[in-house]
Amino acid sequence: MTELSKHSSDSSDALPAAVVDCALYEDGERIPGRVGLDSILDRIEPGAGRFAWIGLYEPSAEQLQHVADAFGLHPLAVEDAVHAHQRPKLERYGDTLFLVLKTIVYCDHEEVTATSEIVDTGEIMVFAGPGFAITVRHGSAPPLAAVRRRLEADPDQLGHGPAAVLHAIADIVVDHYLDVADAFQIDIDTLEGEVFAPDRPVDPARIYQLKRELLEFKRAVAPLAGPLQRLASGTLADIPASVTAYLRDVADHHQRATERIIGFDELVAGILNASTAQLSVRQNSDMRRISAMAALIAVPTMVAGVYGMNFEHMPELTWRYGYPAVLTVIAVVCTLIYRALRRNKWL
Repeated sequence: MTELSKHSSDSSDALPAAVVDCALYEDGERIPGRVGLDSILDRIEPGAGRFAWIGLYEPSAEQLQHVADAFGLHPLAVEDAVHAHQRPKLERYGDTLFLVLKTIVYCDHEEVTATSEIVDTGEIMVFAGPGFAITVRHGSAPPLAAVRRRLEADPDQLGHGPAAVLHAIADIVVDHYLDVADAFQIDIDTLEGEVFAPDRPVDPARIYQLKRELLEFKRAVAPLAGPLQRLASGTLADIPASVTAYLRDVADHHQRATERIIGFDELVAGILNASTAQLSVRQNSDMRRISAMAALIAVPTMVAGVYGMNFEHMPELTWRYGYPAVLTVIAVVCTLIYRALRRNKWL
């Protein structure tokens, strides 16, 4: 029995509800048969090409504590893994690496509204130590079954042990960032087209909501740069050189995703400014039309007001053609004003 199994006596069936998968691997191959926590601990041989991979989904504090006791996980890392809502980070506790990743899920919608939920975040925590890899998922973090199957189909890569699991998870999370960025691009292009479409005002609240969701996306992605750089630097003895090369590729993809998000942020800010400017232009145009209409109405109103006064002696009051003459003057003056307003594009 190895040193890792010294706490296994009371943990065998304490967390079946939280366990998604529990497997033992040797030289890149999965050892057949379903295994429990106790049997895995008894059969782990760090340094001999054998390691365990335990996948958990939203375990309770008690459930995760059983695993922590068995594998000697640090209490601070266990607390982070239970409560989630952590910032992406990489920590070392003794001989165990603890990586926190924020996942992003794009929420389907017909169009961006003032209340649209565009992205939903989840979390994946990875414990990678001698002879074990433990993954803990929270929220909308996608299942890792596909990652496990892909690794199991590549024994050479899986033969690198827990570091290969850590790389595969970081790789799929970062690749999904790029997929979400592609979907964001469509939303941004659609709103941009609407903003600059003639006679189709766009509610600025829609653009602001897009900016808020983009900010949530940025908060999930940007902080991961530092941890990935550390993993790809080759300074961590836990990460084989052959895996470091793959991690550099993940860091490069992450940088691309970050640069796209920064570009989106600037573009959406420009769209919001353009929408606000267009709204001001429309308001000014409306005010000019109202002023023009007021000018046209002012002439007949003034003349009618003068001749509506009850004075006995007024010019042309008793003239036979006085009434038609006044109407003609009103029509001529209004026509001249109208032509002047049209020439100056007030109407």
